[in-house]
Amino acid sequence: MKPFEADDKQYVKMTTGSISKLIISLSIPTIISMLVTSIYNMADTFFVSKLGTSATGAVGIVFSVMALIQAIGFMLGSGSGNIVSRLLGRQDEEGADQVASTGFFLALALGALLMIFGLLFLNPFMRLLGATETILPYARDYAQYILFGAPIMCASFVLNNLLRGQGRASLAMIGIAFGGVLNIILDPVLIFTFEMGISGAAVATLISQVISFLILLYFFMAGKSIVRLSIRKISYEFHICKSILSNGFPSLCRQGLASLATIALNINAGFHGDAAVAAMSVVSRIFMLIVSVMIGFGQGFMPVVGFNYGAGKYRRVKEAFWFSVKTGLVFMTFLSLCGFLFSEQLIGLFRKDDAQVMAIGVLACRLQCIVLPLQPVMVLSNMLFQSIGKSWQASLLSSARQGIYFLPLIIILPRIFGVLGVQMTQPIADLLTFITCFPFLIKLFKELNEKELYQNHIKDCSATDT
Repeated sequence: MKPFEADDKQYVKMTTGSISKLIISLSIPTIISMLVTSIYNMADTFFVSKLGTSATGAVGIVFSVMALIQAIGFMLGSGSGNIVSRLLGRQDEEGADQVASTGFFLALALGALLMIFGLLFLNPFMRLLGATETILPYARDYAQYILFGAPIMCASFVLNNLLRGQGRASLAMIGIAFGGVLNIILDPVLIFTFEMGISGAAVATLISQVISFLILLYFFMAGKSIVRLSIRKISYEFHICKSILSNGFPSLCRQGLASLATIALNINAGFHGDAAVAAMSVVSRIFMLIVSVMIGFGQGFMPVVGFNYGAGKYRRVKEAFWFSVKTGLVFMTFLSLCGFLFSEQLIGLFRKDDAQVMAIGVLACRLQCIVLPLQPVMVLSNMLFQSIGKSWQASLLSSARQGIYFLPLIIILPRIFGVLGVQMTQPIADLLTFITCFPFLIKLFKELNEKELYQNHIKDCSATDT
């Protein structure tokens, strides 16, 4: 392993600096990135909602496609990014370059496969995702452009995660934020000025994603990143690819199951008409915005944990977790109260003139606000296990919210309670996931305490010998 030389300062900062200051400094750019991404997704919904209820429902259908693209990108991005954090913690720069390059080019390849499959089977694909006959034309027009951008989007998620994984969150923010702002500007221009309709929203997203990708790639090519990307550094060794995939599997579960959950939600909401699909689509976008704050905070927390776990600083790992949980609890409780009190105004921003959309959306929004303060424990538990390489625990926790609990509930509850069952499925799944986290956390913290005691014992023995 060769020393970092110019990158020594970053290593020292990540393993000795103030935990609270490190997490806050790294999370602010990631929160901004997540917020911008969520806001431009909401902007798509907002502007498309002016085209009618069926068009609004189409945004919810194609959101499943976006979630699938994100699942691939986050699997390879989180997998390679978390490994890179630990390798940098051990000062193995060559290994970090190899993992980063493998993850990046693999993302381009898998994104291309998704693009080809999606475009070849576009109509049946949209029906599979829950499109009704009235929503299908809008969903098809929207999805075809999103699929064209799948390789670039997958690779962008990898670049973003690699920058965050090495403590360069501000650079990741620049690429994502610039593309997001561009998307918001282009939406009304292409939808209304150029009269492209719902296709305009998709083209705006495609253009902004390409620009974000080019900006993020520039940071690697210009030497602003610790790790280097090169096609010559791709590893064809099975254990490295397996390590990337296993470390990223929790993200695949989280994002992939989000896509499946959205499909199941759209199908079950579709039994109650386009208004139900539109209402749940709007609520999903609102909570994607709110939860993105917590996820952004968690993504600032992950490299701190990865570096310190790799360096054997277990006390700092525990400190990082509890600081993040307490901070997240305060913020999510505040957002929960605001969302509950102003739910009518939030839903009214999108389809105020549709009473059925309003009625379904407001109740669904308030039910989800009640369990919103549980998010910090849920999100950070998953990210903690993922950051330290405990893949199966992280995968199980990431699967719980929108897989293990949500999917059975979305099948059972609507058949018992009708549309109310659709509205209360996610809150109940959140509560069950929250409870599930505690046995895993108790066992992990016992293990960390034992590692810390062993380290102290070795130090005491060394001091006695000298």
